[in-house]
Amino acid sequence: MLEVRFHGRGGQGAVTCTELVAKAAIAEGKYAQAFPSFGAERRGAPVMAFLRVSDEPIRIRQKIYEPDVVVVLDPTLLGLASVVEGLKENGLIIANSPKTPQELQKEYGFKQKVATVDATKIALDTLRLPITNTTMLGALVKATQVVSMEALIEALKERFGRLAERNRLAMERAFQETKI
Repeated sequence: MLEVRFHGRGGQGAVTCTELVAKAAIAEGKYAQAFPSFGAERRGAPVMAFLRVSDEPIRIRQKIYEPDVVVVLDPTLLGLASVVEGLKENGLIIANSPKTPQELQKEYGFKQKVATVDATKIALDTLRLPITNTTMLGALVKATQVVSMEALIEALKERFGRLAERNRLAMERAFQETKI
């Protein structure tokens, strides 16, 4: 089972990310869970969302305390200790950052593998908005192969309708530009 914890800010689409990947995983015959963790926070406040994907039924129903992967939608959250808290020793950090993986490892002392993509720039170029959720999905697929790009594109079409095309372009560009 792959367990992923997303860190973002309210309004950035962390919850949507988990829902899209879960929908794509289920379409591929896998089992998946997607759920948020937030209270009365407002737009801009730090939020978490959780994703589990497995080939077997998932019987656990709780937050993810020891993720295999951490996805960080907002680069200002990288300095918070809670972002990598509990991340497995052989885990992966996927960060929205213009920096290289090696620069982030040095700057924050990350011991785990790091993947980076400048999701904000891609989102601004493609979507004309600094909403990085679908962009970061391209990085997640490249780094983990948790689902196929085709299944994710179908989930995008279902969720976003006519807006899916720009999101697809952002996701595919991020897939190409992600550095691991």
